[in-house]
Amino acid sequence: MSALRIERDGPLLRVSMARPDRRNAFDAGLIAELTEAFADVGDARCVLLAGDGPSFSAGADVEWMRSSVELTYDENVADALRLRAMLDAIDGCPAPVIARVQGHALGGGCGLVACSDVVVAEPQAQFGFSEVKLGIVPAVISPFALAKIGAGAARRYFVTGERFDARTALRIGLIHEVAPDLDAAVASVVGELLDAGPAAARSAKELARSPLSAEETARRIAERRTSEEGQEGLRAFLEKRGPSWR
Repeated sequence: MSALRIERDGPLLRVSMARPDRRNAFDAGLIAELTEAFADVGDARCVLLAGDGPSFSAGADVEWMRSSVELTYDENVADALRLRAMLDAIDGCPAPVIARVQGHALGGGCGLVACSDVVVAEPQAQFGFSEVKLGIVPAVISPFALAKIGAGAARRYFVTGERFDARTALRIGLIHEVAPDLDAAVASVVGELLDAGPAAARSAKELARSPLSAEETARRIAERRTSEEGQEGLRAFLEKRGPSWR
């Protein structure tokens, strides 16, 4: 059975981890399916990443971890690179990615959160970079987590492995919103994204992911202003009407 459920709803692509009995914990199958799902999202204008059941993702699956104990050093490197490929696929997804977080987001689950562009969590959600509790480190997810929370927060939460609540996750920048009604909050974010120019939203995501030189920023804005979409957006604003993509 597939570990993912993928549904297209007009411009919205829903990618749901469907292992509620395992709290959507990672194994080789789920990692491969997530990598494939985010490798090509077509013309989707936004992607919703969610988890079925009471938890978003509890990190690594126990049985998968048990099998990894017997891996050689080289096999561990290959295993870690497959996880990195999944995180790269989500982080580099051209369409904005919204994460809907309930229950637990631990270890690699925090990595998924760190790779998402907009994260909405319920007040009861629990987070943690829990790897050190197992004698290992959050190495593969660290570049994405550091980009979100910075070294200051990482130097506490990476080394203690402690769990922290949604309010703390909001304060350190891991998530963007705490909402009692997750579906309503997610729908609001989706609405904002669909109000943006489709190509402009994708280009804006690129800007947020990597700082550019002065020359490159000038080139990017000139491209957008002279594009068909940019021309339509500017004219619609000046003519006090809605743009064609709404």
